[in-house]
Amino acid sequence: MRELGGEALVAIVGLSGGFAVGSAFVALLIVLDLVPRLVQLTRAYRRSAVFESALLAGVIGFNCADLFDWRMSLGKGWLLVPAIFQGIFVGMLAAALTEVLNVIPIVAKRLRLGPYLFALLIAMVLGKVAGSLADWLLFQPMHE
Repeated sequence: MRELGGEALVAIVGLSGGFAVGSAFVALLIVLDLVPRLVQLTRAYRRSAVFESALLAGVIGFNCADLFDWRMSLGKGWLLVPAIFQGIFVGMLAAALTEVLNVIPIVAKRLRLGPYLFALLIAMVLGKVAGSLADWLLFQPMHE
């Protein structure tokens, strides 16, 4: 009986943590207006349900993959596909966050970098790409 109580407690804590993280994720998407912004940028106004469904399918799929420890024995070249999608998602989320907080215009105005704003954006993008590639290609293989 004591083991059953312990397992129930673990289940309650796990579900509570999942609800907290899920609620925070949904709140972040709502605050950043990520899906409506994507619909606006792609001019796919009638297909907003597709964006929402894709986001939901990705969240559920990767949660199941993590929870059930799914493994796929594919070559390392196939890792490029999910890496690209993960990079796109993280990049869009970061771009939405900076857009909402108006970080880039404020920094450009305070540092008097208005004429160099495009170069600043390109430098940020190239720096992120270079850092990610260095991590994936140089530092991660060292830990294997």
